[in-house]
Amino acid sequence: MSVSLAPRATVLRTHDELRELAEAGNAELRSLAADEASAYEVIAWVARNFAADAAAVACSMADAVLPHVVAQSLPGVDVLFLDTGYHFAKTYETRDRVASALDVRVVDVLPELTVAEQNAKYGLDLFARDAAECCAMRKVAPLHDALAGYELWFTGVRRDEAPTRTNTPLVTFDERNGLVKVNPLAAWSFDELIDYSNAFGVPVNDLLTQGYPSIGCEPCTRQVAEGEDPRAGRWSGLDKTECGLHV
Repeated sequence: MSVSLAPRATVLRTHDELRELAEAGNAELRSLAADEASAYEVIAWVARNFAADAAAVACSMADAVLPHVVAQSLPGVDVLFLDTGYHFAKTYETRDRVASALDVRVVDVLPELTVAEQNAKYGLDLFARDAAECCAMRKVAPLHDALAGYELWFTGVRRDEAPTRTNTPLVTFDERNGLVKVNPLAAWSFDELIDYSNAFGVPVNDLLTQGYPSIGCEPCTRQVAEGEDPRAGRWSGLDKTECGLHV
């Protein structure tokens, strides 16, 4: 069962302290391997340097690999689900499965306006007329507000997803949101993601095997043809490739 976001009692470190910690973490992780630290080494570094309730996992519910991996070192970690009100039914089903199957606390992060309230204020189907503004109100702003209670957030961004993500670091300081941002699965491929989910019985959104390698809001996501970029189905026909969370 998912819950709503509640105020946190943790005393947070300053932005300067967190920025320095991210830099030190990168240096430490580079020293661990000749090539690149593994996802498990990255998460172990987080567990050594952050309280469990100071970290959160952002999860779109395309799959639960990231929450599963993180929960091995940080059991009970908060998993933030941006409930835009426009998700596929399968996405909500996956959220519920994650909440019941994993040792995590799924937190629904809601926008200020319901879909009906947004339609009344900005007109019907803003996503079709101004997708960037819709994403800003229903995803970017709510996540920014939610992250104010944490020192670090994990994302499932992978370098193979799109050209805009090829240089994704393992650890960085998120200047816009003012906390450490960790991408432990950055070097993983889509096949590795699926192999992991199969090996450990991790919940996966059924749409992943139905031509949706990247799953966003239903009105703005289409199936991807063979050979297309994995994110080609997001905002198809628009000059838009990111919702704004990772740029």
